[in-house]
Amino acid sequence: MTKTVNHWIGGKSVEGTSGNWGPVTDPATGAVTTQVALASVDEVDAAVAAAKAAFATWGTSSLAQRTTILFRFRALLDANRDAIAELIVAEHGKVHSDALGEVARGLEIVDLACGITTQLKGELSTQVSNRVDVAAIRQPVGVVAGITPFNFPAMVPMWMFPLAIACGNTFVLKPSEKDPSPSLKIAELLAEAGLPDGVFNVVHGDKVAVDRLLEHPDVSAISFVGSTPIARHIHTTASANGKRVQALGGAKNHMLVLPDADLDAAADAAVSAAYGSAGERCMAISAVVAVGAIGDELVQKIRERAEKIKIGPGNDPTSEMGPLITAVHRDKVASYVHGAADEGCEVVLDGTGYTVDGHENGHWIGLSLLDHVPTTAKAYQDEIFGPVLCVLRAETYEEGLALINASPFGNGTAIFTRDGGAARRFQLEVQAGMVGVNVPIPVPVGYHSFGGWKDSLFGDHHIYGNDGVHFYTRGKVVTTRWPDPSEAPAGVDLGFPRNH
Repeated sequence: MTKTVNHWIGGKSVEGTSGNWGPVTDPATGAVTTQVALASVDEVDAAVAAAKAAFATWGTSSLAQRTTILFRFRALLDANRDAIAELIVAEHGKVHSDALGEVARGLEIVDLACGITTQLKGELSTQVSNRVDVAAIRQPVGVVAGITPFNFPAMVPMWMFPLAIACGNTFVLKPSEKDPSPSLKIAELLAEAGLPDGVFNVVHGDKVAVDRLLEHPDVSAISFVGSTPIARHIHTTASANGKRVQALGGAKNHMLVLPDADLDAAADAAVSAAYGSAGERCMAISAVVAVGAIGDELVQKIRERAEKIKIGPGNDPTSEMGPLITAVHRDKVASYVHGAADEGCEVVLDGTGYTVDGHENGHWIGLSLLDHVPTTAKAYQDEIFGPVLCVLRAETYEEGLALINASPFGNGTAIFTRDGGAARRFQLEVQAGMVGVNVPIPVPVGYHSFGGWKDSLFGDHHIYGNDGVHFYTRGKVVTTRWPDPSEAPAGVDLGFPRNH
């Protein structure tokens, strides 16, 4: 029997009334297992109305009340790691260990939100003039909407809502309709933790729901993670409607490997970063730039490791990589490999046409490795979002750096070298928001902010960390002057001693 995923509005599950439903498939089998309600404009309005009503009291609630609830939620989230991971495996397809890692990284932001009391401390300057004090405080912005992608259905929402609600905002989440169940489980855990009704809401949907959130007059801020074209649209549209926006886009992350690097470590890192989570992550390394004469040896080492990766269903503990999210996406990824040779690439590994015995209808694709990739090839220019690794060649560090900086994307990058001076130059000269030195996926810990440069970020704020707190609050400066008690009018006794 097909499961139904409904909305979560005002603290309870709400059945969809639009009459529109979307299919959710098990990527390992290709079978439709779930139908998800797709919201109408009226249903989005109902969620925003619930959030607005809740903000009237949640926005002025004490920090102690907020953190008490968040600590309870953290404990419940920790206890339900496996249950959430199982939902991710069933609808996204990633292997169970990877899904558990996703929940763990989301927990980092919940930890940060639990300590919001120190993040929201203001500033005070006394006696700036005679008996005049100036205080700077930060207050919540109101109703915040989060629009999140399919590749991390638990982690990316947790990059947003814990800090948003800790800062006193209320939240409307529009998760991907491809894997909606983890968001409902999270909503249930928040309710169990004692979060007041309406503070956290979930509406499932497509472009209709997104466009309504972007234009809704009661939504004050939009957080988004997804592809660059959509991020640009989100930023342009929401900004035109007077909202603050953080819109994180796509990537083409490069790993620069210098001739002095430990090639075994570099090959291990390249395989992990390129093919982990089937390449469906914005921080995947999708382009390795080999400098000097090491290219052939590095490619051979990558090939040897890639050929040993076991692909299979996410609920099989021996699987290291699962299927892609949909058959359509699988076919699009395969098209880049099919056209690679005609564009001048050397196809070292061709993972297209891969199947898993007993799961022939799953959305399977194997690992592909392309060498001597020209910068004009589509496989290099586009964000593929699949297990395809491009290797480019450069004669010098300067040539490799220039190649990376010429990319329109600037999300993350890495350098592999034993030379501290070269690494220092790279971290200062490369045009990307996150840099790894002998670290292939430089995703910052929760108390530092995540975000790229150029076409990988639209808006002024990165996500989570200090930038997240600033995005979900707005500053207010209060200038105060009080008369001295000694200047009180005659006849008023404030109880101050008269002898000094």
